[in-house]
Amino acid sequence: MTEHEFARLAAEMAALEARALRRRLTAIDEVLPGGRVRVGGQVLLNLSSNDYLGLAQDSRLVAAAQAAAEHWGVGAGASRLVTGHLALHEAVEAKLAEFKGTGAAVIFSTGYMTNLGVIAALVGPGDLVFGDRLNHASIYDGIKLSGAELRRFPHRDMDRLENLLKDAPAKRKRLIITDSVFSVDGDLAPLKDLVELKERYGALLMVDEAHATGVLGPRGAGLAEALGLTAGVDVHMGTFSKALGSLGGYVAGERRLIDYLHNKARAFIYSTALPPPVLGAIDKALDIVAKHPEKRHYLLDQAEIFRHELTMAGFDTLGSETQIIPVLAGDNPRTLDFAARLREEGLMAVALRPPTVPVGKARVRFSLSAAHSVQDLTRARETIVRVGRGMGLIL
Repeated sequence: MTEHEFARLAAEMAALEARALRRRLTAIDEVLPGGRVRVGGQVLLNLSSNDYLGLAQDSRLVAAAQAAAEHWGVGAGASRLVTGHLALHEAVEAKLAEFKGTGAAVIFSTGYMTNLGVIAALVGPGDLVFGDRLNHASIYDGIKLSGAELRRFPHRDMDRLENLLKDAPAKRKRLIITDSVFSVDGDLAPLKDLVELKERYGALLMVDEAHATGVLGPRGAGLAEALGLTAGVDVHMGTFSKALGSLGGYVAGERRLIDYLHNKARAFIYSTALPPPVLGAIDKALDIVAKHPEKRHYLLDQAEIFRHELTMAGFDTLGSETQIIPVLAGDNPRTLDFAARLREEGLMAVALRPPTVPVGKARVRFSLSAAHSVQDLTRARETIVRVGRGMGLIL
């Protein structure tokens, strides 16, 4: 790059700094038991992790990863359609399909790559995609990559979605996409209404269960399972990198869909397969989540208490219904200050700012984990309320 180009980059960074939008990496020096981390010599209660069930540090997953590495090595060595398709991949995908209650499943390297690959495989130029305004960025990037036409509807606004579907030409392919648990507000998609609309207007329905997998449903399979709507969803997407404690993304659905993705999803075709240690951890996590519901029951019970107490104190938690509990702070500098003061008090809670959230809607998002004790969560709530009052965020 030339000096002129570096100067342009520096100017853009300075503009981000002036608007309190510059991001910086924070190194975690050590991950500790009980949902804690050590950062710069300070031990913090980690309220920003997606490790909702505390499985990332679970000794059973560690042992399963080690056993897979000893048997298969630490890398798959190729993409799945070359020589990277191990019997271990096949076994884990079969277990995943059973877990999700579908005919088949396929694993991708990350959740982000899953959305890019699947959306671009299913729709293209001339097709229509209907997306909730608060869908994850990877969904919108997948739509852009596909070349399909996006018709975005206001968050959870089923009347607006129906009007958009009514206005859509009947001969054009229609795909509705939604998160099940929205990652910035922690609320739930109106999935029953979405299934009814997709059936009424002949659309396909894709649901991203990233923040619901392992947390919602009788066996932890997500919101569709929790509502008895598994059969009404055409494309079940999710990740292993959150409640399941590992890495990777997946799609579950009919065998014909999965066979199609093997042949048309470029993110699957041209990516090296997930390494065996990761597959070993996924395999064990699926067993634990399906057979031991107590972790998610504890998590959701504690989230309800946490959310109720913050709301009663005067915080706006933006309609949260899950283990993701945001607290609205407003402008960027104030939100950063809130997060910094909480860190001084021993809480790691990261500020979310535009473009992740709308301008003027910056918030600190708290993500609870089953690894957090009742005592720690109680102290955390008391600290958040005390700091919020001291800043004038609440009375």
